[in-house]
Amino acid sequence: MNTTIKPKTARGRLGVLIVGLNGAVSTTFLAGTIAVRKGIAEPVGSLTQLASIRLGKRSDNKFPKIKDFVPLTDLNDLVFGGWDIRDEDCYKSALYAGVLSEKHIESVKDELSKLKPMKAVFDQKYVTRLHGDWVKKADSKFGFMNLIREDIRKFKAEQEVDRIVMIWCASTEIFISPNGVHKDIKTFETAMRESHSDISPSMLYAYAALAEGVPFINGAPNLSVDSPALVQFARMRKVPVAGKDFKTGQTLLKTVIAPMLKAKMLGLRGWFSSNILGNRDGEVLDDPDSFKTKEQSKLSVLDVILQPNLYPNLYGSYHHMVRINYYPPRGDDKEGWDNIDIFGWMGYPMQLKINFLCKDSILAAPLVLDLILFMDLAQRKNMYGIQDWLSFFFKSPMHLEKATPEHDLFIQHMKLKNTLRKMMGEKPISHLDETETVKEFEAVFQ
Repeated sequence: MNTTIKPKTARGRLGVLIVGLNGAVSTTFLAGTIAVRKGIAEPVGSLTQLASIRLGKRSDNKFPKIKDFVPLTDLNDLVFGGWDIRDEDCYKSALYAGVLSEKHIESVKDELSKLKPMKAVFDQKYVTRLHGDWVKKADSKFGFMNLIREDIRKFKAEQEVDRIVMIWCASTEIFISPNGVHKDIKTFETAMRESHSDISPSMLYAYAALAEGVPFINGAPNLSVDSPALVQFARMRKVPVAGKDFKTGQTLLKTVIAPMLKAKMLGLRGWFSSNILGNRDGEVLDDPDSFKTKEQSKLSVLDVILQPNLYPNLYGSYHHMVRINYYPPRGDDKEGWDNIDIFGWMGYPMQLKINFLCKDSILAAPLVLDLILFMDLAQRKNMYGIQDWLSFFFKSPMHLEKATPEHDLFIQHMKLKNTLRKMMGEKPISHLDETETVKEFEAVFQ
């Protein structure tokens, strides 16, 4: 990243292409963003709209809003579109999702009713619990990918947008391990032409986006763009990519609680996590193959934060278990229970019990907004490849092959803000360069 040149100004309109346009997360994001534009709702949960950023020393008292500090696209310049397997407008889909009140949905009915999905690339093999009839037809996966590229170009021309960001808000696909077909872009392209079974629909969307110079965000735990081939392609095309799996509920809490245990050098014997939810995501995850994809994303957090290889006596043998149960009566109201068995001084046992009742899509919607705006900013800054400074938003953040991912929420938050500071030519904050701190050190060591 060139820190001497600031990002280009956000001129013109930004197209937002959503895979899974009619889903609960997407329609909640769309309805909320439109309501904020109309001045009838607050963007609670959004860093780009509400958060401030400190510049300089604490004594300087400079705390501008992020949206006033970096040149983000104005919400009024966002233009929406996307794909889904159901042929219905976003108004009907928002009512079906049952996340928002009828009053809120009716307040943006005109705008939502005009949003209708393009036919999706879909194969039930990869999401076994869903059925779709609003789907494309092609002779090969390479053909499907080209149909997506055509849609992108058509959307850009018809909507007269200057730039586009694509985001995957569709369901979790079955678990696919990176293998030979994902090792480099030539092999990947051959696999698309041969319709290889390890090339999933989300990978076709990711490739199509990159081929068209469109930043791609993966909000699910699918392998998707997180493979050597597509990371290589992103760098070749000089396009930013980010993912994976929106960090919203139970894992969000883990990235807060686990750093606390490690900071206090408290031991961990076991962490049992259970969830119930009844939306379409819950139905999809009721399939063992899709659940395995989600499980891998959720299980990876603790080991990385706690570093059991460095602290074997504290974290070398803890038991970590995750359960997700589909319970239709709950709809989008997810409930998570965590039982955490810890130990302290002289090995004496203690417990933490956490019960988190939340709305999955309400937590995810502001993440969708922030990621779209930040990825567009990265593109205008000529930042490409993996955007690990956006790890704050993901359960299983993408990272370079030889790097260790960062899961601690507060370190992620500091990295995000320091990246924004560097973008704009401001000095990153370390908390060691304060005038007050220097004076304190001098006083102590005199």
